[in-house]
Amino acid sequence: MAAPRSRRFIAVAGNIGVGKSTLVNFLAQQYNLTPHFEPNEGNPYLKDFYGDMRRWSFHSQVYFLAKKFRIHQELTEAEERVIQDRTIYEDAEIFAENLFRRRQMSPRDYRTYRDLYEAIVRQLRPPDLMIYLTCSIRTVRKRIKMRGRPEEQAIPIGYLKRLQELYDAWFARYDLGETVVIETDKLDYIQDMVHRIDLRQRVEKVLRRA
Repeated sequence: MAAPRSRRFIAVAGNIGVGKSTLVNFLAQQYNLTPHFEPNEGNPYLKDFYGDMRRWSFHSQVYFLAKKFRIHQELTEAEERVIQDRTIYEDAEIFAENLFRRRQMSPRDYRTYRDLYEAIVRQLRPPDLMIYLTCSIRTVRKRIKMRGRPEEQAIPIGYLKRLQELYDAWFARYDLGETVVIETDKLDYIQDMVHRIDLRQRVEKVLRRA
C-alpha cells in the first residue's frame, strides 16, 4: 500500500494588509517551502481598466483568472512543498464579485466570468491547507500606511470593509480542504517567540495529518 501523500501545497488568503506576504515568507523559511506571490505585472488590460472599469473589468479579470489557473496547476503538480500568497478563489469570490456589486462589471459579463471560473475550479485540486488571515480594518489601514505603497494609500475605508465582508462570507462556506484561521491584530510571529511557537504548532498540527 502506497504511503499517503504529504501535504505540500499551502495557500494564504486574506484582505489587503492582513499580513499575507509576511506570513508566506515566515513559513517558507521555517518549513523550507517555495513561496509564490501574487502576479501583479503583465496584465495588458490594467491601464484601460483603471480608465474605464465597467468596460474593461471582464477582460482584466479573465486575464488574472487564466494566470492564476496556470499557477495553481503548477503548484499542485510541484514536487517541492509550496506556499501561495492569494489564490484563484479570491480573484472570483472577492474581487470580481466586488466589481459586479459595484456595477463595474455588467450582469452579462459577470455570468460569463462565473461560468468560466466554476468550470475551471472543478478541474483543480484544492490546496492541502488554506490559511485565512483576518484583522480589524483599523489594523489594515495602519499597515497599509506603514508599508507605504503609493497605489494603496488612497484606498477608501469603505472599499476595505466591502472586501472584508466578502472574504468572511467566502471563507464561511469554503469546504475544499483543511483550514486554519489566524487573527493577526496582535500576532507578531516575526518578533514574538510566544506567538511564533503558537503559530508553528497550529500549522504543524494540520501538516502532519495524512
